[in-house]
This record gives sequence, C-alpha cells and structure tokens, in this order.
Amino acid sequence: MIWFVFLVFLLTLFLRFPIAFALGLSCLVYIVAEGIPLIIIPMKMFSGIDVFVLLSIPGFILAGNLMNYGGLTTKIIDFCNHILGHIRGGLSLANIGASMLFAGISGTAVSDTASLGSVLIPAMKKEGYDSGFSCAVTAASSTVGPIIPPSVPMIIAATLSGLSVGKLFLAGAVPGFLLGAGLMVVAYFISVKRNYPKHPKSSLRQIGDSFINTFWALLMTFIILFGIIGGIFTPTEASIIAVVYAFIIGRYVYKKLSFKRVQVIVLDSMKTSASLMILVGFANLFGWILITERMPQYISGQILDFSSNKYMVLLLINLLLIFVGTFMETIAALLILFPILLKVAITVGVDPIHFSVIAVLNLIIGLTTPPVGVCLFVASSIGKTSIGKVSKASLPFLFVSLGVLVLVTLIPELSLFLPGLFE
Repeated sequence: MIWFVFLVFLLTLFLRFPIAFALGLSCLVYIVAEGIPLIIIPMKMFSGIDVFVLLSIPGFILAGNLMNYGGLTTKIIDFCNHILGHIRGGLSLANIGASMLFAGISGTAVSDTASLGSVLIPAMKKEGYDSGFSCAVTAASSTVGPIIPPSVPMIIAATLSGLSVGKLFLAGAVPGFLLGAGLMVVAYFISVKRNYPKHPKSSLRQIGDSFINTFWALLMTFIILFGIIGGIFTPTEASIIAVVYAFIIGRYVYKKLSFKRVQVIVLDSMKTSASLMILVGFANLFGWILITERMPQYISGQILDFSSNKYMVLLLINLLLIFVGTFMETIAALLILFPILLKVAITVGVDPIHFSVIAVLNLIIGLTTPPVGVCLFVASSIGKTSIGKVSKASLPFLFVSLGVLVLVTLIPELSLFLPGLFE
C-alpha cells in the first residue's frame, strides 16, 4: 500500500499540485484504504505544528517581508555594490554578497531568489549582463542564505532532531561563507571572460556613508544571531524582535513603510506562513504513515546493506537529497526525509550537527540543479528568460556548490568548529 501512496504523491506533483496538498491527498488515500478513522488527520497535523520553536517561522517571514518593503534589502545591495562594484562583474558579486548578508531571513532560498532577484536581475540586464547569467547567479546566490544564520531550514532541522538551534546556526556559518566565496570566484572569472561592466571605485567616504545607511539593516542579523547563541532569547522571541526591529527601522529610519503597506505585508506573510504550517502538518501525517509502514527501517536497511562505510553512506544520502531537492522545496524535503536519514547517519558514526548541515546544503543545491531546480524557474520567470538558457548558465555555479558540499561532507570540522567553541 505504501508504494501506491508514493505513486499518488508523485502523480499529484507531476500534475503541479502544491506540495502540501499532494502530501494531504496521498495521506487521505492511505487512511481511507486502511480503514483508519479520519480523526487521525487533524490529530497528527496538530501534533506536527504544536512545537514552540516553529512559532519563529511566521516571525522570520514577516521580518523578511518588512525588510524588503522597508528598504533594508535595498540598502544591503547598495552597500555590497560600493564594496565590490569596482571589480569586473561587480554587480554579480554584489548579488552574491547581498544574499550572504541577507542571510535567509526571508525564509527560504526560493523567497530569497524572488525578493533579491526582483531588484537585481533587471538591474544586471540593464547594465549589459547576459540574461541567463543574471538569472543563474541570482538563483545560485540564494542558496547561501539558508546556510548562513539565521536560517529557517536550520530551525526545521533543529526541531526534527532535538538539536540546539544556536549550534546549528553556528554550524552553517563556515560552509555558508565557503559557498558564497566559491560562487564569487566563478562569477568573477565569467565576468572577466565576457568583459562585463564594472563601476568606478567608491571612495572611502562613499563606502562609509553606505555603511552608515546599511548599518541598521546589518545590525538586525547581528542581534538575532548573537541573541540566540548567547542565550538571551529563544528563536521564537528572536523572530518577534526581528519583526519589531524591521518595522521601526523601515518606518522611522528609512521611512519606506506606511501603515497601509504594513497591512498588505502582514496579510502576505500570513498566507506564506499558513501555507508552510499546512505543509508541516501534512508532512507530520505523512511521516506517521511512513513509520507505521516501517519505511525508516526499510530505507536504513537498504542503505546499510549496500555499505556500512560512513563516506559511502553519505555519498548515497547526498545523491538522494540532491535529486529530491530538484523538485521539492527545502522545508518539505526536510520534514519528510531528514528524520529517516539522520538515523542512518548516526548509525555509521556521523555527528548529527554535521549531518544537519550536509542535509540542508544538499537540498538547497538541488533547488538550482538543472533541469527542474525550483529556484531556476523562479529566476527565469523574473528575468523573462528560457529555463534552458538559465540552466546552462547555472552549471559553473552548480559545480562549485557541489565542490563545497564534498568539502563539508569530508571535513566535519568545517561544521563542528564554531559550535565546539560555545560548548
């Protein structure tokens, strides 16, 4: 029966159902076929979302939207442009730098692609950058945000594993920096080869003025990160602080937020948060079905029967997660697969914090993997460019991302060094 459930799930995805409803319909088919009382649906959905730390997700989504509309995101882009704009292909480097500073507060890589891409892709095309390259670098850079703290996927991983959110935030810092630096190197060499434009070098005063203008935006990430790590407040409290902070700065410092616009932002954030919570609820129900059918034991057995070598197991998991990430959003894939694969990884001696970083990095790389990476579709839609052209332009960035993934997989200290300092 479980294989029929998977078939229904894949069929509904193929028919372009939203993932939450694809999961829900698959679960309904199983429950009806097995004669299980329907009351199990709301019970399992509620138990999936009745987790305190998940309350931080609506907060971070609202904070990210307030940043976008309140002018904080634009200030970050301008600051990166002043720092990097004088280098050949400077706007592409600023694109990546902005994603690193933006740090995934908007929620997910797809959200980062949409929010930053709506500003940067038209700007790059206007300056003479190839449309495929503009979309590809935006999609690739959006994968940095969910690794560098604060990160919603890391919060999900912490919820599923029982690990410290602060430690997972720290664990993603070095891999996220390596990923961003690697993408910048690729963007630079491509820009030199194609002779993409560069801006006049900014004076120290211009850089200083830009930093002052950007300071309030950068301070937000600093407050959130060190507040959580320092134990001053929980991730949920941090998300509310981020909302209040983003509103005050957007309204009274940058003067971009009107109360009428805030109403629209709140409604939009409510819709996004509701869709994510429904997804979490249905994913928990789906997970219960998998456990009932002993799928975790089956998958673990299949992998471990093939090999018990730690690095071979991690290779198989990497291949699976990258494949899944091409057609499924990061949070959905984490909710379904992470608990199962974490048990396999722990069995062969992988540190759970190290594995959490590997899993998140895999899934966000999958979002930019041709031909069906979700972020590629979002970027191509913004840039009004064919998905084929964007996919081809994304290949150099994909190879670098995979290289960083290999390093993170083989060198656990890249993920464990910073969390170890705070033990």
